[in-house]
Amino acid sequence: MLLTLDLGNTNLTVGAFRDDTLVCECRIATDRTRTGDQYAVELLSLLRLYGISESEIDGAILSSVVPGLDKVLGDAVKRVTGVTPLLVGPGVKTGINIRIDNPAQLGADLLVGAVAAVAKYGAPCIIWDLGTATTVSVVDGDGAFRGGAIMPGVGTSLDSLVNRASLLPRIRVEAPAQVIGTNTIDSMKSGVVFGTSAMLDGMCDRIEDQLGTKATVVVTGGLGEEIASHCRHETVYDGRLLLDGLRLIYVKNR
Repeated sequence: MLLTLDLGNTNLTVGAFRDDTLVCECRIATDRTRTGDQYAVELLSLLRLYGISESEIDGAILSSVVPGLDKVLGDAVKRVTGVTPLLVGPGVKTGINIRIDNPAQLGADLLVGAVAAVAKYGAPCIIWDLGTATTVSVVDGDGAFRGGAIMPGVGTSLDSLVNRASLLPRIRVEAPAQVIGTNTIDSMKSGVVFGTSAMLDGMCDRIEDQLGTKATVVVTGGLGEEIASHCRHETVYDGRLLLDGLRLIYVKNR
């Protein structure tokens, strides 16, 4: 069984695959103050919660955008399973030709998402990941990673707005009944959901103009499903995109 770990700024997403079947998916809050022992306890508890014995794990792979926790989490995985996880980074085979100014700067999460999107949906494709940051990755028709854009995430922007504007309340990220809000809460919901979906649509138009062709639009991330459902572009929402990408990369390097 393969253990896949996607370490983000907000959450650590853990998946377990039996062959190509995802048998569990769960999340732990990312905490830079936790020790390896603490992460080990969390991992062990999660595996047992889903009825998985640590002795079943014979492979592991980790992608991370929190470098300070790479060794901590790697040690935790080894302590629980006896397996040293493969860390996605330079030297790891992905099958993606990275055509950006400095390939070493490409975030592991963006690369993993691109691998999965090309394998599952083909190229060219535009991959949106709506997490702590909102990122877009572009893969051209030849399967080459061409670059993308990074902007504040939906939750990050909303937190900043509420913290800086005394009269604005915290809200759930969900679409209101109509675009034109008639009260403060619905106006905020409209701005967050419809405003973000319109941004995705506009960016996709500009990206396709630069590529010179239409592309498949794939959306993932915690808030991705709500936003994608209101885009005018045809989109595919895939909540397990990064876990699938990790599995594919592990298979390529096994």
